[in-house]
Amino acid sequence: MERIIPRVVFTILGIPVRNSVISTWIVMAIIVAGVLILRKKAPIVLEMLVTFTEDLAAGFIKRPTARYVPFLGTLLVFIAVANLIGVVPLMFTPTRDINTPLALALVVFFAVFVFAVKAKGGIGFIKGFLTPLVPLDLIGYFSRTMSLTLRLFGNVIGGEIVVAVLFSLIPIGIPLVMVVLSSITGILQAYVFTVLAASYIATIVDN
Repeated sequence: MERIIPRVVFTILGIPVRNSVISTWIVMAIIVAGVLILRKKAPIVLEMLVTFTEDLAAGFIKRPTARYVPFLGTLLVFIAVANLIGVVPLMFTPTRDINTPLALALVVFFAVFVFAVKAKGGIGFIKGFLTPLVPLDLIGYFSRTMSLTLRLFGNVIGGEIVVAVLFSLIPIGIPLVMVVLSSITGILQAYVFTVLAASYIATIVDN
């Protein structure tokens, strides 16, 4: 179970730095390096990713999707790589630390309003937002944030616990199958998170 719980590796000016934070830095470095390599060696892969994200966004957002693709694509790639990196020995899955899913959910929370202001203008956004149902809308926005956080965290930590228990009971065979299934689930969770983010953007920019 110690492998599942994030631990402090060192401190900077008294601020504890956990292994989940270090893994997040490594994930970002991998993504940047991967994009640079693919842009030179296999640009078609990046084009496929962009097209996939455009199709995903277009399934929810009625407006032109070019503005939203970089944000949604970044979410998709980051969460997918973050969920998969735990398969590498000595690496910690960043999304296994609830602070990471919470940070991602908060990014979506604020991004929704930023996109709404850009789409409708400041005055248009305020007019559409200030209705008698504002208290209920605010509750909905906060509940979405908690839902995104707990859904991603719960699915990742659940898979990690199952794999850890199986490794302790049956060290060969079945646990490896569970690792593969957990990896597939990690990619699926990245897709679900991105789909939900797109749907939240659509509900505020298209209305």
